[in-house]
Amino acid sequence: MKDFLIIGGGHNGLVCACYLAKAGKKVTILERRSIVGGAAVTEEFHPGFRNSVASYTVSLLNPKIIEDLNLHEHGLEIKLRPQSNFFPLSDRKSLSFHKNLLDTQAEVARFSERDAATLPDFYAMLESVANILREELLRSPPNVGGGFADLVRAGGFGLRAKKLSMASRRDALDLFTKSATSVLDAWFESDHVKAAFAFDSIVGNYAAPSTPGSAYVLLHHVFGEANGEKGAWGHAMGGMGAITQAMLKEAELLGITIRTDTEVSKVLVKGGSTSGVQLSNGETITAKKVIANVGPKLLYSQMIDEQHLEPEFRRRVRAFRVGSGTFRMNVALSELPDFTCKPGIHLQPHHQSGIVIGPTMNYLEQAYMDAIQHGWSTQPIVEMLIPSTIDPSLAPQGQHVASLFCQQFAPELPDGKSWDDCRELAAQTIIDTVTRHAPNFHDSIIAQQIHSPLDLERKFGLIGGDIFHGALGLDQLWSNRPFMGFADYRTPIRGLYLCGSGSHPGGGVTGIPGHNAAMEILRDR
Repeated sequence: MKDFLIIGGGHNGLVCACYLAKAGKKVTILERRSIVGGAAVTEEFHPGFRNSVASYTVSLLNPKIIEDLNLHEHGLEIKLRPQSNFFPLSDRKSLSFHKNLLDTQAEVARFSERDAATLPDFYAMLESVANILREELLRSPPNVGGGFADLVRAGGFGLRAKKLSMASRRDALDLFTKSATSVLDAWFESDHVKAAFAFDSIVGNYAAPSTPGSAYVLLHHVFGEANGEKGAWGHAMGGMGAITQAMLKEAELLGITIRTDTEVSKVLVKGGSTSGVQLSNGETITAKKVIANVGPKLLYSQMIDEQHLEPEFRRRVRAFRVGSGTFRMNVALSELPDFTCKPGIHLQPHHQSGIVIGPTMNYLEQAYMDAIQHGWSTQPIVEMLIPSTIDPSLAPQGQHVASLFCQQFAPELPDGKSWDDCRELAAQTIIDTVTRHAPNFHDSIIAQQIHSPLDLERKFGLIGGDIFHGALGLDQLWSNRPFMGFADYRTPIRGLYLCGSGSHPGGGVTGIPGHNAAMEILRDR
């Protein structure tokens, strides 16, 4: 009998395993694919061209985890973007967000001097509320209806919240409950400036900026840091797989057993407790504890026989919201995009930034409305990163790779259509969208890699293609993630735990759910 089995070798599974092993526990990871890393992997998708496959940029990876797991010593190197973001607006107009606030203010002033003057206060407000989140990241949320430990946790949070000014409390309430549109309308007047900030509110969020709760998704993308710089985003040299390969090295040093090409089909339950797992080949592995690094929807609806779950809980599982509206592509390029609003195929700062096509609030709104009605928009939202401008190892000399992270694409297509029949057409729509702003883009494409929502589900186990393992709404956050009463990484099955992004604090390559789950498991021991 094994001591600890972890289902899924994604980054949170690796983190959880390492902390358990550091405490002297014997851990085995079971990974369905031939490589660990989950959605944080690097693949060669065309001879000589490598790139991150799903997750594609670094900020949320917690610095404590980087240090505790010795990731830098194992080869992880993160480089910051020289420029934060670039927003093509039309043939002649663009907006750039820089690392330097004064430079960004100068850019914003071209659209609104009032907005430029407001910018420092807005950033300060976001940072103030983000600090509230940061304090709670490495703490398990209190379980509603729990015991004394949960009462202490809730009391501790109350004491910390009491220190906030009334203005900060109001700001936190706004960002946790309102739409991004509502929040941004109160701060800015320029539609382009609002749209630039609103983009973060729909990343991995199948919703419009006007959807209540979308302001939190904007905040979720702010609480990270890279190389000690709060709110910054960077590139993992070698792609996102460099993160999980560094974790793998630590796991191997700690003596963790890792079995790849090993698909778990069922969690075995006896008398209300887990007794191990069954693999897709029929093999049974018994264990004292099982830790699931998969989404709650996948775990409870496909891996546990329904007789082991109460009817009310099964109803909650069915209602758990998944589907992030994400379509992910990689392209190999013969040359850099030549944007009409900032011409030239020679390397420029905007080529090293997050290039976002979503110029107005109405554009962001309409993309979602079109997806609801037709499956996707003829004018989708696209973020393009060209990591080879920072990391030349990803492409042959003089050529490049680009990541295309795209919203909004329906998790399930209307009228019974399948993504298997529509993925190429949707990919062409994305390429056409970029080409409207950079006319050489289409002809510069050497090869492409496509992941529709269905592809993401099949390849990575992301139900509905949901990159966060579940929507980031107030009903599915903190003490409600994934379900009220089970926010502490435990489940209705004794000895079964959840350590993936479907638990607190949610999605992104953070490692935090893996860390926190390990702490709770060790408390139970």
